[in-house]
Amino acid sequence: MSTPYDTEHLKRSDAANILHPASVVADVSNNGPARIFVEGKGAFITDTDGNRMLDGVGGLWCMNIGYGRTEIGDAMKAASDQMGYFHTFAGASNPAQIELAEKLVAKMPDHITKVFFGSSGSDANDTLMKIVWYYNGLRGKPEKRKIIARKQAYHGTTIATASLTGLASFHRNFGLPIPEVKHTSLPHYYREAKPGESEEQFSTRLANGLEDLIIAEGPETVGAFIAEPIMGAGGVITPPKGYFKAVQAVLKKHDILFICDEVVCGYGRTGHWFGHQLYDIRPDMIATAKGLTSGYFPMSAAFISDDIWKVLRDGSATLGAFAHGFTYSGHPVGAAVALVNLAIIEGENLVANSAETGAYLHARLNDTFGHHAHIGEVRGVGLLGALQLMADRDTRTGFDLKHKIAARCAAAIGNHGVIVRPLPTADSLAFSPPLTLSRDEADQMVDAIKKGIDQVMGELSAEERKGIAA
Repeated sequence: MSTPYDTEHLKRSDAANILHPASVVADVSNNGPARIFVEGKGAFITDTDGNRMLDGVGGLWCMNIGYGRTEIGDAMKAASDQMGYFHTFAGASNPAQIELAEKLVAKMPDHITKVFFGSSGSDANDTLMKIVWYYNGLRGKPEKRKIIARKQAYHGTTIATASLTGLASFHRNFGLPIPEVKHTSLPHYYREAKPGESEEQFSTRLANGLEDLIIAEGPETVGAFIAEPIMGAGGVITPPKGYFKAVQAVLKKHDILFICDEVVCGYGRTGHWFGHQLYDIRPDMIATAKGLTSGYFPMSAAFISDDIWKVLRDGSATLGAFAHGFTYSGHPVGAAVALVNLAIIEGENLVANSAETGAYLHARLNDTFGHHAHIGEVRGVGLLGALQLMADRDTRTGFDLKHKIAARCAAAIGNHGVIVRPLPTADSLAFSPPLTLSRDEADQMVDAIKKGIDQVMGELSAEERKGIAA
């Protein structure tokens, strides 16, 4: 680290001036930020005090190509020097956006033919929600406005997408969700299955529950269902066997669109280019962001099927302009960054590395925690996963969430040089490291995670050990 920093001054200034996202306001105001990061290279980031840590979360599930990529900076400068910015309203465009769109659509299923650019995963899902309404209005079904999401899902923080999000903290005191959004069951087999119920039976029960909800609301009022292939912030929940097949049959029966939220899973995270490829999902719409630019530029890409596109195209003859868009849609600098990011993923075979190193990491985690008294489940695929913390593995007794065991474990693991993300709703520890991760770095992650968990479990009080029966 070449530049000295006055950490305490920076903390005071931060506390005095910044309202942090997804943070306890009083804590940051009183204590300043927990850490201030200033440098990164590969899978590692360094804070103002010189502490170098392996980022096992990849920023917020997004740092796919790793930190410190000078070729990204070069692309930014070249694009800024050439033009910097012009909008894409009223049919205006730029070469970088055009090239990026062509590359992205080529990676989509054949029936997905058009892309809309924005700035975040939230705005991608928000855009697709609006297109559902617009599309159904154009085809004479304006009452099909309800969107069904899942409990514990995460889809963003705008008014619409925070409503889609199935986490209570994103609704509480905001007056959400909006009336158009409904929620169906969480597909977590480990925690939600009935005794003796197979994964296939569990999936059938959940699909039947979804259909019951659709019928109760009125199929003529339900426009879309939205789901992540693998749930991210809700616990890195992988779908049980047969789940998406059963769900898609219900949606098709009732003329309901499928929005696939690939914001976390996309661009190699699962060992495939996109998560829907793992589960034979045939979505009508796809939301992506994060790995599109690996966090180096705020950009999203929302995709629609050719069937939807044709309705929008034909409807424009009477409606005129598609009255939706953002100042930064198709930003030429962002598109240039995305193009270089994709070239790195392809050129360095990072999707394959995600699959191969991910398999090694999961094997190490299963070897280490497969019989651990306080780990109920190791789940995930590729370089995306989570550990389920339990007060008692054998009786499937979970911790009382008020004790914040996940946060305490994450802090202890951080003290051993690795960042993981506590997911308090699921009482899990999540990871999504850069797709550049090596086996040695995977070993470092596992060793630190075990040390941190064992440390916290050894410090638990009698009350904390009791947990709450699941």
